Amino acid sequence: MKLTRNLGMLLLAIYLILVGVSAFISLGQLSIVVAILAIAAGILILIGR
Repeated sequence: MKLTRNLGMLLLAIYLILVGVSAFISLGQLSIVVAILAIAAGILILIGR
């Protein structure tokens, strides 16, 4: 399995996994981390990293 070298796409993948997991469990304070991760992934994808 080859991991992507694009940091934005990697962060997006992590974000999507966390959102999926949060459907089954309550994240509590981790929801702030998920929001920051989503913003970082969006910015990095937009600038092409």
